[in-house]
Amino acid sequence: MPYNIAPLNFMLPDGEFDECIARITTPDGQQQTYGHGVKVQIPEDEWREMLNVAKGKSLKVDVWGQKAGEWLSFKSFEIHVAEEPIDEYLSYRLIEPSYVAWDFMEITQRNLTSFEETQIFNNEITCNVREKGQCINCHSYQNYKTDNMLFHVRHANAGTVIVNDGKLLRVNLKRDYTISAGVYPAWHPTAKLIAFSTNQTRQAFHTANPDKIEVFDLASDLILYDVAKDSVSIICNDSTLLEVFPTWSPDGKYLYYCKSVPLPEELQGKDKETEINAYYQRIQYNVYRRLFDVSSHNFCDEELVYDAVSQNKSATLPRISPDGRYLLFAQGKYGCFHIWHHDADIVCVPLGQETPSPLDLRGLNSKDYAESYPTWSSNGHWMMCASRRDDGNYSRVYISYFNNGKVAKAFLLPQDDPEQNTFRLKSYNRPEFMVEPVKVSVSEFSKVFE
Repeated sequence: MPYNIAPLNFMLPDGEFDECIARITTPDGQQQTYGHGVKVQIPEDEWREMLNVAKGKSLKVDVWGQKAGEWLSFKSFEIHVAEEPIDEYLSYRLIEPSYVAWDFMEITQRNLTSFEETQIFNNEITCNVREKGQCINCHSYQNYKTDNMLFHVRHANAGTVIVNDGKLLRVNLKRDYTISAGVYPAWHPTAKLIAFSTNQTRQAFHTANPDKIEVFDLASDLILYDVAKDSVSIICNDSTLLEVFPTWSPDGKYLYYCKSVPLPEELQGKDKETEINAYYQRIQYNVYRRLFDVSSHNFCDEELVYDAVSQNKSATLPRISPDGRYLLFAQGKYGCFHIWHHDADIVCVPLGQETPSPLDLRGLNSKDYAESYPTWSSNGHWMMCASRRDDGNYSRVYISYFNNGKVAKAFLLPQDDPEQNTFRLKSYNRPEFMVEPVKVSVSEFSKVFE
């Protein structure tokens, strides 16, 4: 774990145990004992003192639980305290996993060094959700900073809300020559340019399938938006293919994205929406990239980066490590929306190899549940993803340490009250690292809708 993380509070199963006691021993032999009922909640100041002593070393943890009047001892374990910090902030959308139409949504930011959580925006501030309907999603930042950022508002008061050098604007990215407004965004790391996919997205709800929900595209292309000129240009728009999930290399020289295998002729006609319901399990994506000239805004021909289809797999949501050495993505058997696919895992491969071999990510992935939305911290030493491993329904944030191709066991986003992970009936959607908080308030964001 990072040396600047909030206390990793935890609990024993309520109803199975009556009490819990934990003893934490620092490398210099100091000990602290905690426990109240079945919960272990550590004061933040004492936690910071222990982490400072243990930086680059380990904390030893002993845990006892009282059950039916008898105290039972758990096996002792150690938590290594990394010398590399984690980014101080994290943002995510909180939504119900049941997909109730137009229910309350919020984009939230969390201070990872404490338990402070504040709203960035919510979908009730500018309209009555139940009367008009509004979806907010796809928050994105330029190079982990928040002076240049965006999120989408759909349906009521629709538009893309952009913060440009701290100044607010709302834009409509739909053009006569695009299939939709911008959907999945990626800020260029240095220029006022944003790559988007444009999508015609649909959902299917299963009645006899453990994956429950399928999200797929009828069409998807890539566009480039120039913030200063308010101009939209086409990157690629082959109607026989699906292109989605753009992301930039840290130096801004390459645009990475996912592209499907060619669609059959029956999915290119008027009955596409009917036909794709029977065909979606055969749509798979590879990872490609294009060299980019930032001065001319021109893209070169694409090149294949990772061939998932040859392995009968589908790769989505690519992210490049800050040092440019590794490609991180979500992978499942088919499709582009893996957060509901039980078989989906996070994959990481070294770049620059003709046939890259995936790294061992068993520390980050669960065995039987979906992992998706992978991303890197700004220093490249922390991986993060959304996972349904706890109950199969709610996605929660898990973080792993990464160093020179090695991945440590993941830990759950810490909470002041460990029961919050059970009783917060929301899924964490699209978690993103930030090195600073969003400075624009909810009320300031609301003014762009006036």
